[in-house]
Amino acid sequence: MAEAERIIGTPENPDVEGADEGGSTAAADAAANAGRGKRKVLALLTVAVVAYALDLVTKMIVVAKLEHQPPIDIIGDWLQFRAIRNPGAAFGFGEAFTVIFTIIAAGVIVVIVRLARKLYSLPWAIALGLLLGGALGNLTDRLFRAPGVFEGAVVDFIAPKHFAVFNLADSAIVCGGILIVILSFKGLDPDGTVHKD
Repeated sequence: MAEAERIIGTPENPDVEGADEGGSTAAADAAANAGRGKRKVLALLTVAVVAYALDLVTKMIVVAKLEHQPPIDIIGDWLQFRAIRNPGAAFGFGEAFTVIFTIIAAGVIVVIVRLARKLYSLPWAIALGLLLGGALGNLTDRLFRAPGVFEGAVVDFIAPKHFAVFNLADSAIVCGGILIVILSFKGLDPDGTVHKD
């Protein structure tokens, strides 16, 4: 038995050595992939937190300083800050479906959290982070603002001329969606693989 153990451990047995090296390489690759995945999830969370914080802070300022006040001209009448309460979706669409939009926003958040487990692409991390931060921003309004839970009106304040009034959460959602479309056209998947159709 001792002789057998000694033979297995010698350099003259390349098959065993190759198996050990292969196992070590596979383990190292798995560890490296796990590290990359964690960094991408961290990037997603960072983008989401920044987008959410900016949206939350701007809405608090708007409610405190601008609500029930005349609009503020930023670029003549081409761009104004004007506080409104929007029970609909982004850019004021679908005012009769507030509860449905609340459920959709919650569903989007769940999907993004599930996707994060196989995320190895930085552009996808940024796109999903923007979507997550924007969805959380408007969901917070739906849950905690009047007239009640799941029916709260979203605070909008960015008012370009001849366009709907929106907020930073809407902007984050739209930018994230555009980036996802671009990445999909380029064939880049969330796991980092690239495919050509």
